[in-house]
Amino acid sequence: MTVKKDINPFLKQVLELGPPLAFFFIYLRLRDDSFLIGGIEYSGFIIATIIFVPLMLGAMGILWYLTGKLSRMQIFTAIMVIFFGGLTAWFNDERFFKMKTTLVYGLFALILGIGLMQKKSYLAYVLDEMLPMKHEGWMILTRRLCACFTVLAAANEFVWRTMSTDLWVKIETFGFPIALMAFLMLQFSILQRYMDDPEQK
Repeated sequence: MTVKKDINPFLKQVLELGPPLAFFFIYLRLRDDSFLIGGIEYSGFIIATIIFVPLMLGAMGILWYLTGKLSRMQIFTAIMVIFFGGLTAWFNDERFFKMKTTLVYGLFALILGIGLMQKKSYLAYVLDEMLPMKHEGWMILTRRLCACFTVLAAANEFVWRTMSTDLWVKIETFGFPIALMAFLMLQFSILQRYMDDPEQK
């Protein structure tokens, strides 16, 4: 049985947010450069992606060592990053890494949608211990988050297909996470009346 361990909240944030920020700054440093490796020319974006994958895995390894656990979402995201980061490097095509965001958000929306069709909240299955809430509240939040992930997936497709790589990197690093965080904070505020009070149990 895995033992959960406490961790400094600031250190946890550094380990979770550090790799994406590192990717952003590495890309800014390398975006105008090209690199010849094994007779193949790689852009700065490709090299930044190749560097990002082990950075993220290293941060997750440290987080797992310090806390004794990783969330299902973290594991799923890591698998997607490894897979699409590998395709990006193998085919020397930045489009694979850009599509990764669409598929991550899209799969989250699909999974939540399947649960909704079964009149279940898979979100509650993942977060219920952390955030006790009545079933009705979980269903409302799940419907709204399903819609949010769908919009984010569509937005990513629009951004990477119609805008510059520079702009995509900025929106990927800051825009989408901030939008999702703001959405969640707003929902938790609105759904406060559905929260369970442990003292009443």
